[in-house]
Amino acid sequence: MASSSSDLGHARPEGDELASLDELYNINVVPSELFFKFRKQIEGFRVGANLEFFNLSANEFHAKLVLKPTAAERRWKFIYEPLHGDIRLLSKKIPLTKYLNLQVGIGHNFQLNATGWKWKLSTCLGGDGVSQIRNKTSIGLCPGVDLRIGWRAEYILPEIHGAVGTGEPMFNMNYGRLQASIDRVEAIITQG
Repeated sequence: MASSSSDLGHARPEGDELASLDELYNINVVPSELFFKFRKQIEGFRVGANLEFFNLSANEFHAKLVLKPTAAERRWKFIYEPLHGDIRLLSKKIPLTKYLNLQVGIGHNFQLNATGWKWKLSTCLGGDGVSQIRNKTSIGLCPGVDLRIGWRAEYILPEIHGAVGTGEPMFNMNYGRLQASIDRVEAIITQG
């Protein structure tokens, strides 16, 4: 019997197949995005060249030039994408609450001769009845070389329950669910 995502991890009526642990707990360690970032600090600014590879089956690629201040209170960054003819000026992520951020920006596309602005609300937590964590972990390999790993985990915690004298089982368990993946790996090379 095929199961929908809404009943993964929950006990099923007698006679139905239980989902295997492989279906309930899945960790994908092959990233879907690879970034190579080259950075140079020049007189209070950081200049960067980003090479971004994603959707590896279709060999999609972006190149970006990034300029931002090195000050601790930097409030903006400038991005130029030569392949798409885009320039953008973005604010840093502005914390609205502990878990909610706002970012705004203005940009121009030379190919479409269009100017406009964008905004984005983002959080590290998920919704839809499934808890989600998104995070980035940085690892310093040696001076000037960092590896940053973007990962995501969606989970439903296991639950043990039971009853006595109600006709329900005395002991039952919902196994929960975990879908985790490494979404992005960034190699960052910085020169002072």
